Amino acid sequence: MPMKAFRLPPLTLAIAAALALPAQAQSLQELYEAARGHDAAYQAARSQYEANLYKADQAKAALLPTVNLTAGASATQLRSESSGTTTNRDLQNRNMGISATQPLYRPNNLATYQQGTRQADLAEAQLLAAEQDLIVRVSQAYFDVLASQDSLTFVQAQKTAVAEQLASARRNFEVGTATITDTREAQARYDLVIAQEIAAENDLRVKKLALDQLVGKPDARPHPLTPAATLPGLLPEDVNTWVQQGQDQHPAIRQARIAREIADLETEKAMAGHKPTLDLNASHTFNRNIGGSALIPGSSVTSETYNTTVGVQFNLPLFAGFATQNRLRETLALEEKARSDLENAQRTVAQGTRTAYFGVV
Repeated sequence: MPMKAFRLPPLTLAIAAALALPAQAQSLQELYEAARGHDAAYQAARSQYEANLYKADQAKAALLPTVNLTAGASATQLRSESSGTTTNRDLQNRNMGISATQPLYRPNNLATYQQGTRQADLAEAQLLAAEQDLIVRVSQAYFDVLASQDSLTFVQAQKTAVAEQLASARRNFEVGTATITDTREAQARYDLVIAQEIAAENDLRVKKLALDQLVGKPDARPHPLTPAATLPGLLPEDVNTWVQQGQDQHPAIRQARIAREIADLETEKAMAGHKPTLDLNASHTFNRNIGGSALIPGSSVTSETYNTTVGVQFNLPLFAGFATQNRLRETLALEEKARSDLENAQRTVAQGTRTAYFGVV
């Protein structure tokens, strides 16, 4: 029986040619830096971080003075008739004023400012979580490509061995030392390994496309690990130490802790609805009447007046339709929710830390 020539599938030749192209392999650090500048999810998180910082700065304005400048001009035509005599007068008015208000005691504004500082901390924690998520996604895609390459190499080695077995089975059949069943079984094994090779090639292509999309490079090439590479052991070896470190540093717990503090401050803002406020007010106005005043009959002299006022304004809320009481009950409920969210985050991180630890050791 004539021996058939084995032909490599076109996809195998294409991938082999691509892998043979001279290219500089990139390290995990290099691909991570590329992903920082390209990944849309991380860029969105960074933009949100900057927006949150500006929003936090807005809360500071409630403690600072407000200054307003006003100006106006008007013209009046006055027509009067008396004893058959008609009198026409043109009157003009010019005015300008500046006013300033400085809050002296506003508990609501102080709590809002404190919330703003915590919002800035929360934005930083959220950005850190986005960075860690990017590290995980890049690392996963990086090692997925390497693992897929190893799988393809292993399948190709299997194909070489199975091809030799098939060739041997055919030779033995030709000389009568093997049956047609042996040859067909060898052919079936070869067909199976060809299918496995195609599947491995497709898997490698998908993994490479995922990495390329993540880092923004058309042909990212992860640097393979050296055969003698050994990973260091976990230090310290106590799982409780890792759990405690997770409780102190995990972004999810940090965000939940800050959210609880913000909820506490929201309760303080609600309680401020029962407290008085005190403001310092100052103003200076200038008024000029040209051609007299319409309020003073017969006046025709241009006059100028200046008025300066400085004082304090006290306000004590007495009744607001139970809105303040209901708002306080709402914030107390949200405060309890924030505490429960923090406890849930702590439990989740502790469980995840233990699972990851025992998955490594």
